[in-house]
Amino acid sequence: MSDDSILVVDDEEDIRLLLSELLGRHGYTVREATNGHDALRQLFSKPPSLVLLDVAMPDLDGWGTLARIREVSDVPVIMVTARGEELERVRGLQAGADDYVTKPFGRQELLARVEALLRRTKERSPEVREHYSDAFLEIDYPNRAVKVKGDEVKLTPLEFRLLGAFVDNPNQVLSRDQLLELVWGDRSGVLGDQVKIYVGYLRKKLGVGEDGPIQTVRGFGYRYTKT
Repeated sequence: MSDDSILVVDDEEDIRLLLSELLGRHGYTVREATNGHDALRQLFSKPPSLVLLDVAMPDLDGWGTLARIREVSDVPVIMVTARGEELERVRGLQAGADDYVTKPFGRQELLARVEALLRRTKERSPEVREHYSDAFLEIDYPNRAVKVKGDEVKLTPLEFRLLGAFVDNPNQVLSRDQLLELVWGDRSGVLGDQVKIYVGYLRKKLGVGEDGPIQTVRGFGYRYTKT
């Protein structure tokens, strides 16, 4: 029996039953929520190890629920949706989701994604630094606070980890695979373009382009230039 608990959030009863049965048979403790508000209540009362979050729900949909989750928690979230267009996947990643599954999904694929994401989460090294600063940037690690030239910047948990990887390795070129290991914890089950996508998001949040401190080194990767 696994110690991991999974919160299944879906307004369709048959989907909840399917996922609960599948995950329960593989040793996970499963809790169910019928809507976004119920999911948030359960998240606050007893945080799960992972959330399977449906996109299309009435009232508070998956996007709204994810946004509220990311305000308070970096719990791993897999978005579940009937739409598989690239823009939807990008929207999920941008909003702070860790992975994305399209209905109808294969049971073994879903289990593999859940297991891979939980493994990556457990293998991440805990942050031990309390503060970082240079002429451009300040990071308060315990409070997950970031300031750029004195102005506070809001980052998602994954963007925060990416920034941490850069400042922990100043003036060094980090390859895509190195960043996958440092930020995602594992290369398996991760879309190949996530590093490029999230570097773009991070630059936008920090208000810089390719000529800023996060530089693209063509053919090799990315480098944070400490100022």
